[in-house]
Amino acid sequence: MKPTDTSNPQYFHKVVDCQWACPAHTPVPEYIRLIAQRRYADAYMLNWESNVFPGILGRVCDRPCEPACRRGRIEEKPVAICRLKRVAADNKGDVSAMLPQGPFAPNGKTVALLGAGPASLTVARDLLPLGYRCVLFEKDPVGGGLMRSNIPAFRLPAEVLDEELGTIYGLGVETRFGEAVTSLAAVLDEGFDAVFVGTGAPKGKDLKVPGRAEAAANIRIGIEFLTSVAFEHVDKIGKRVVVIGGGNTAMDCCRTALRLGADAVTVTVRSPRKDMKASAWEIEDAEREGVPVLDNHSPAEFLVENGKLVGVRFDKMRAEYGEDGRRRLIPTGESVVIECDDVLMAIGQDNAFPWIERDIGVDFDEGGMPVVDRTTFASTRPGVFFGGDAAWGPENIIWAVAHGHQAAISIDKHCQGEPISERPQPGFNLVSQKMGIHEWSYSNGYDSARRVPVPHADTATSLRNLKLEVELGFDEKLALKEVERCLNCDVETVFEQPKCIECDACVDICPVDCITFTPNAPEPILRELLRAPAQNLDQALYVSDNLPTGRVMVKDEDVCLHCGLCAERCPTGAWDMSKFKYVERQAAPACQRHLDAYLD
Repeated sequence: MKPTDTSNPQYFHKVVDCQWACPAHTPVPEYIRLIAQRRYADAYMLNWESNVFPGILGRVCDRPCEPACRRGRIEEKPVAICRLKRVAADNKGDVSAMLPQGPFAPNGKTVALLGAGPASLTVARDLLPLGYRCVLFEKDPVGGGLMRSNIPAFRLPAEVLDEELGTIYGLGVETRFGEAVTSLAAVLDEGFDAVFVGTGAPKGKDLKVPGRAEAAANIRIGIEFLTSVAFEHVDKIGKRVVVIGGGNTAMDCCRTALRLGADAVTVTVRSPRKDMKASAWEIEDAEREGVPVLDNHSPAEFLVENGKLVGVRFDKMRAEYGEDGRRRLIPTGESVVIECDDVLMAIGQDNAFPWIERDIGVDFDEGGMPVVDRTTFASTRPGVFFGGDAAWGPENIIWAVAHGHQAAISIDKHCQGEPISERPQPGFNLVSQKMGIHEWSYSNGYDSARRVPVPHADTATSLRNLKLEVELGFDEKLALKEVERCLNCDVETVFEQPKCIECDACVDICPVDCITFTPNAPEPILRELLRAPAQNLDQALYVSDNLPTGRVMVKDEDVCLHCGLCAERCPTGAWDMSKFKYVERQAAPACQRHLDAYLD
């Protein structure tokens, strides 16, 4: 293998697994260290300037960072990254002086934002400080999109949502609430310099099985049901409820049904449990409240007696997986009937664009989705951009934020007459943490402490109150215990080949056998030559140039704990512990002050 090019910012970025996995590339270890120092406002702002909604995401993020967490490779559970984000939000105090301060000098450009969900709000947050006039269209009487309409208040309290949305409104966005857009052509005729479509995936999928039409009065589409509850159009449900679907929406539906008075709620899903789309913690929360989740149940018929729904018949299934990993669901010949009064269907969502004319230059693919560039978020019509669920279908809030940041860059470039394909380069640096030959400016002790459980409200009490937040969050004592589990993965083990005398002391002391000195070889062979074979092909090997004996140093980045023992043991200082800082650039420097300060 060739020596590793550690000057490429993406190399060490990928080693900071949590930040790499976060679509908004939030500097996770840094804000966790700030929490450890009780600098909650700074931790909040570091989050706000990358992921925009720390208080919201600290409660309902889909947490792509946590499965990537290095702690999860050596223990049962990763660091509670998401819940620590909430700690920063809950304890931040007044941060108004730390936010961009308007009014901003207008630049003469106006942008229409369609849909007041997280993607559009992120675009507004990034463009307003640059002087853009941002006009936000929303069919509902208040903003938030799916964050308000599809996430129940017992998971995301309205006051948290209103506070973080209010921060963006306070930057000067013009809101046109209660105004549904029925024609993109009409919006374009208003003379906007650019249009961003962030209307989400608002159409719930339906089932076409026998009895559907006859039982229609007692069958509701999941996202429509949740919206009706959020806006207080629905306040009751039948005593026996079946929820069909295995995603997060299904989990929200079943828990909401309990709070509306259902005595028995059952979730059914066609696939095996391990293939369910719902996050593991969402399933745990539903089961904690007494909801059974039945897998391998495929709905076959809605049963109706005297014009009224009385149950659902399901065919039992089994899964077979081919060599390519693709799954086939095969009927077992068994069936089961679950009696019910109401059914909530949460089997997926589709985008709905009947309001976008097909003759205005916005192309659609065979599936009815807009053709959108995955880097610039531009449609085929110049000046029209898409993001969030409207771009490629249902995702989650943090992905919508990432889309919004990139779309804002494109909109700014488009309005300034610059090529939108030219993207700003990330900021990064690598700084030694050495204070002495064996002393470091960060805490590098390893403790095998288990993940701290998050306290919950009393179940009997919370099930009687649709708006009572179930998760109570960490108090300071619990938070400070959980932050100690972070392994500081942004502090990298950096190897300086000229200083190495090949004494192999680092090999002897490494607790996970991730360092090997060996003759070089092609990567597939080299991976097998290591003291512990490197089997995760998604994580790179760190390979040095040739050493005096002709060997090379190879480190498996996948299992390294960043404990610093190699650097402490090395007699020549060939190993150093250096903090790697990485920041994705945004359109507005005014929204990156804490990120830039973090780089410095």
